[in-house]
Amino acid sequence: MQALKALALTGILLLSNFGSKENGLGVGDKAADFNLKNVDGKMISLSSNKAAKGYILVFTCNTCPYANMYEQRIIDLHNKYAGQGYPVLAIQPNDTGKSPGDSFENMQARAKEKAYPFPYVIDETQQTTTTYGATNTPQVYVLNKVSDNNFRVEYIGAIDNNSRNASAASKHYVQEAVDSLIAGADVSTKSTKAIGCTIKWSN
Repeated sequence: MQALKALALTGILLLSNFGSKENGLGVGDKAADFNLKNVDGKMISLSSNKAAKGYILVFTCNTCPYANMYEQRIIDLHNKYAGQGYPVLAIQPNDTGKSPGDSFENMQARAKEKAYPFPYVIDETQQTTTTYGATNTPQVYVLNKVSDNNFRVEYIGAIDNNSRNASAASKHYVQEAVDSLIAGADVSTKSTKAIGCTIKWSN
């Protein structure tokens, strides 16, 4: 009887963990570096930009309506903070077999159409996405440089608290986090729930 109970419990645990991608980096963890292909064909890593004091790392894509609603805000974040050492670096995490609209060629077209001022790289193996623990598009990781080529995660979550209307947002989580880092202060809101489309994982 005890053996049957143990087996049943194991089955429940396995089912509850099946397909889970929620384990990943947390606030305070060292950011994992990567080497991913940008829409211009060049390989990009955290160490590529020697002038960066940190990054606004955004998991986003072409096809998610929420990502589309936040697109201009992501561009605005880069334009506001890149010159202060905190540029945007966008990662497309979806499996392109399940989401053809997020193919590398479609990424190139989108970046050209919208004149992205930041790198837009593809995570073809989804290893970087898995390592970070991203689950949604868009989802932001604000990184701060702590030493040469070493970055720490300072914030994880949503860009602000109104996905549909930028002007109606009353909390600007990413802006507040980056402003705090520039001022040498602690980030007060360290994590929020990322609202958006679930990432399309390969089988």
